[in-house]
Amino acid sequence: MKTRAPYIIALLGMILGVFISILFGFNENIFKDKIARDLNQNESIMKITDSQAQQTKIEEEKDKNWRYYQRYHFHATGISGISLATLILLGFSTAPALITMLSSFMVSIGGFLYPFVWLFSAMYGPIMGRSQAKETFAIFGYMGGVFLVGLVLAMFLFIKYPFNKHFELK
Repeated sequence: MKTRAPYIIALLGMILGVFISILFGFNENIFKDKIARDLNQNESIMKITDSQAQQTKIEEEKDKNWRYYQRYHFHATGISGISLATLILLGFSTAPALITMLSSFMVSIGGFLYPFVWLFSAMYGPIMGRSQAKETFAIFGYMGGVFLVGLVLAMFLFIKYPFNKHFELK
């Protein structure tokens, strides 16, 4: 099961990224309406006394917060694809099992968790403010570093250890 877990984690990330895009296609106004409702509860926006400036700020923030939902989709599906490709290649590596497993888990867990910085920022950004939301959920952003270190380790393994005979490029 330990060797399958990274594949399952990577596939789950891809499924979630595709699932949210299906929700976008089904009714993206669910997301846009939530953003608009939450922006009307944002204290810093509601403090703006000029109604025209307030409405301009709300419209500007709507677009930027909607973009965060899209970033979750892009990052979840893209990073999951990279994770799966890396995991498949690691499966053909003759590197020691322990370091291969370490790289596999770093790639899959880091790749799975990183996109959530965008999802949670999209969900809570309209009320908290985008910068505050990103700071609050920064731990997920740091998972991108775990993903990157796992990729660098995998690259090292690909260079140092040959692939097994079933994977010879001719």
